Amino acid sequence: MTMVAATDPWRWQAHPEVWLLVASILALGWWAVRIIGPRVVPAGQPATTPFQRRAFAVATILLLVSADWPVHDIAEEHLYAVHMVQHLMITFIVPPLFLLAMPAWLARLLVLDGGAGSRVLRRMTHPVVAGVLFNSLVALTHWSGVVQWSFDSGAFHYTVHVALFVAALLMWVPVAAPLPELRISVPGQMLYLFLMSVIPTIPAAWLTFAEGTVYKHYDDGFELWGVTVQSDQQAAGLIMKLLGGFYLWGIIVVKFIGYSRVHHRENQQMRPAEGRHLDLQERSSGPELGE
Repeated sequence: MTMVAATDPWRWQAHPEVWLLVASILALGWWAVRIIGPRVVPAGQPATTPFQRRAFAVATILLLVSADWPVHDIAEEHLYAVHMVQHLMITFIVPPLFLLAMPAWLARLLVLDGGAGSRVLRRMTHPVVAGVLFNSLVALTHWSGVVQWSFDSGAFHYTVHVALFVAALLMWVPVAAPLPELRISVPGQMLYLFLMSVIPTIPAAWLTFAEGTVYKHYDDGFELWGVTVQSDQQAAGLIMKLLGGFYLWGIIVVKFIGYSRVHHRENQQMRPAEGRHLDLQERSSGPELGE
């Protein structure tokens, strides 16, 4: 790291690999909707809904913001807390948005009708497989050796981020897949998300309560915004546990409310039928009692 980068965190740095990734996503989205869509979607029906288009746009913008300058450079060179926010963006927010943006016909082509590749993908998106893979990778990326290697090698750092993003996509499929048959039940989703919020407490606690500096390259003598290395380290652990946990718990609460409303509505619809059934029984039994 140069002295200029250390003393001027706002110095612009180009990240063509990020631009290539975002451009590829945009190109794939255009190709799927404009080229494949008309061949699959019945005539007169839109290939995507307004919500899907908005979700795709927001996900792409957030991916670019979280992976490009200045967030990437501050996260990599100065503040591990910003690095943690960056990871939450590319694992907890952007992937489910992309899944929600995917049309059902495209998901069916990729996941259900794609031959051997689809079978492998379905196995990889099994809740146990996807959850273990994602959390194992998250734990590995917080190992000091991997963090140092990411700092020393831009190519390795980029590869780690892509691997996290792909693993996060697999992890979110049981909850946010475009097809109902790829999602688990709503109670299962709530339990699944709860486990996803509990497992990261281990590395988060290690960061928060560790004595001394865990990641040496952040201790470069330059304190951005006056944040010390120890405070930055503790903030990163708290962000991982509290911010990530509250985000997942918020989704659990929303799903619980929706699930409760559906069951309440179903019970309300069943009660009139039950009342009519009892009334018919009383009428049919009335003459017999009178006799």
